[in-house]
Amino acid sequence: MAMFKDDSVRLSEFEEFARETPEWFSDAKLGVFVHWGAYSVAAWAEPIGELGADDHAHDFAHNPYAEWYANSIRIEGSPAQQHHRETFGDVDYDHLLDLWKAERFDADDVIALVKQTGARYFVPTTKHHDGITLWDAPATDGRNTVARGPKRDLVGEFADATKRAGLKFGVYYSGGLDWHFSPSEPVVETDGPEGWTNRANDDPYAKFAYNHIVDLIDRYRPDILWNDIEWPDPGKDAGPHGLVPLFDRFYAAVPDGLINDRWGDTHWDYRTTEYQMGDVTEGAWENCRGIGYSFGYNQLEDASHMLDGEAAIRYFVDIVARGGNLLLNIGLKADGTVPEEQRATLETLGAWNATNGAAIFGSRQLDASIASGSESPWTRWTRAGGTANAIVDADGSVTLTVAPDALAVDSARLLDGTPIAAAVIDGGVRVDLPARTTPGPQVVTFDLV
Repeated sequence: MAMFKDDSVRLSEFEEFARETPEWFSDAKLGVFVHWGAYSVAAWAEPIGELGADDHAHDFAHNPYAEWYANSIRIEGSPAQQHHRETFGDVDYDHLLDLWKAERFDADDVIALVKQTGARYFVPTTKHHDGITLWDAPATDGRNTVARGPKRDLVGEFADATKRAGLKFGVYYSGGLDWHFSPSEPVVETDGPEGWTNRANDDPYAKFAYNHIVDLIDRYRPDILWNDIEWPDPGKDAGPHGLVPLFDRFYAAVPDGLINDRWGDTHWDYRTTEYQMGDVTEGAWENCRGIGYSFGYNQLEDASHMLDGEAAIRYFVDIVARGGNLLLNIGLKADGTVPEEQRATLETLGAWNATNGAAIFGSRQLDASIASGSESPWTRWTRAGGTANAIVDADGSVTLTVAPDALAVDSARLLDGTPIAAAVIDGGVRVDLPARTTPGPQVVTFDLV
């Protein structure tokens, strides 16, 4: 995965693709990501902390991302390498592909959980950095889940289940890193904030990756192309295997589709951040993260490393109040099931959204001149049509920092329409909130004037 890059440079060949953000994406607010691969067999990484946190630099020998296992075990002396030898013996990474059976995988069951969260879109991995594809991709010479391991078109099963459920479907593809196509020394550091050592970056790989994305578009008609890390430089042009014809093909197939921002300085419909929210101040954006410190399932993680349901609710609300979407990740076990700790977090988030979604889905940022978030009490604001929604993690009498003259104060009510007492005082509006009976913040709605 790669971090957000604050750079508005676009090459001239890509200016034709600039357009308004499709309304469905602005309204969606929540998507669910899935990382699942041969790395899920090992399910092992050191849970040292969130990527990008101040006290956790990205140390590739101690990588908290289980989906980077193929790289971690190539770093001499790394704990992952030691674990691999002790657990699997003197075998290479591809041995895990043959051990991966997905014997309990039911795409409809996974998507039922996704829909229960309130999410409007779903994005599974189709090829991660290990180069193994989860469909019968061109020129993979049997190194895919149809020929080996599960012996199933997992992308196709996900796509069909997602569309049956009425959700938008995206595809994650690692364009910048493919350790099998271009074998080299392991990635041990980046060439600065946005550069990557040892990435596949030649013309043969550009054609290989191009043909994969074409195949994904033609087979599955995804609503989102979610590329990761970068794109090979020889393919950043209008040539026959370049991004210009590739993006043309995508938009022709899916006119209201979207492309993320991890293709280098080319084109994007929205920005992405990872774990840390970054300083996104305008335009469409999305934050992605795991429920724990890893995207791939990590057997070493426990509750102390994970967002519980209430923490996930607050995290989600915070992003929406800032004008973004959350792409929250599930790391499936090798057998295809959702780990119970992750399922519990998603179910709690879904229960809260089922009650409070009117203040979230389809909402927009509230003008900062009216109100902005506060920490005491923890409050975030959204706007839905002609109403302002205060999402407050508190009970009893609390003061909301808000411009009273922007609100019809006597219209204060809960989302179910129950009126609540409200009065203008110095510093804002005081409201009397009922005691909560379910986890998460409660919502006070005011009519805007």
